[in-house]
Amino acid sequence: MIIFNLNIRGLGGGTKSRYMRHIIGREEANFVCIQETKAKDISEARCFSLWGDNNVGWIHNKGEEGSGSLLSLWHKEGFSYEYHLMGKGFTVVVGQHVKSSVRCVVANVYSPCALNAKKTLWEELSNVKAASQESTWCCCGDFNAVRSRFERKGVRGRSDQAREISDFNSFIESMSLLDLPLVGKNYTWFRPDGTTKSRIDRGLVTEEWLLKWPMSKQYVLRREVSDHYALVIKSVEKDWGPKPFRSIDAWFLERGFNIMVKDKWKSFSVQGNKIVKFKEKMIRYQDLKVWNREVFGNLLMRIK
Repeated sequence: MIIFNLNIRGLGGGTKSRYMRHIIGREEANFVCIQETKAKDISEARCFSLWGDNNVGWIHNKGEEGSGSLLSLWHKEGFSYEYHLMGKGFTVVVGQHVKSSVRCVVANVYSPCALNAKKTLWEELSNVKAASQESTWCCCGDFNAVRSRFERKGVRGRSDQAREISDFNSFIESMSLLDLPLVGKNYTWFRPDGTTKSRIDRGLVTEEWLLKWPMSKQYVLRREVSDHYALVIKSVEKDWGPKPFRSIDAWFLERGFNIMVKDKWKSFSVQGNKIVKFKEKMIRYQDLKVWNREVFGNLLMRIK
């Protein structure tokens, strides 16, 4: 499942549409979450233009006269829509990832700036999840909150920051959500002059989501059409080529095996940094082959 997320600060004109089409196509996104469209109404043609395809489903949460509006889109060949729920500041879409046949929930979230309003939104969203039969969730968007003081730089005089951090972490815990590793940048919003920066946009998932897509991370893209950075939430499984080391489960049950491995590993004298040392030791470690032949013999012949 690949999700593209961005607080776009207004859908604007052709420049933002072209950017969206380019990123969605390049990342092969199944689902898109956009915050702050600043549009009272969005046409079907506009959604098709944003994706660059007309086989697209969409839901527009208008917010208040366009303020705090959300747009959730999905490609029908990648995500099969079932139903949705909307509240002030969030849209929850339930469906199935077509390729894996996994039922899942994607929540598009935009939290207001006022702390009490944030808490109201988070409580309502927590209630929605508590009443849901689904367990595979991804909540992404602009939460307008940070998890620690280190996620915000250049902001002074905020008397409610400690309380906001505590409330936001409590919300995440109540939802049983996990914060995905961030790749690319440490912050997701910058003031144009660079004096202030925060990590207020993020993707949060349940443990069940990670069981389905275990390599999930949130990748921060280049900032191009907004003062927010776009995020791509995806699970990337790289092919590293042939495995440098193979083991047999029976080895670990054999008495003395662990001691033999530790003693031999310590006996190697290799110069260089930790990575170089590890690589060289793995290359030199041939005793396992000899030990395996002496203890177990030719397993294939014995099986025959």
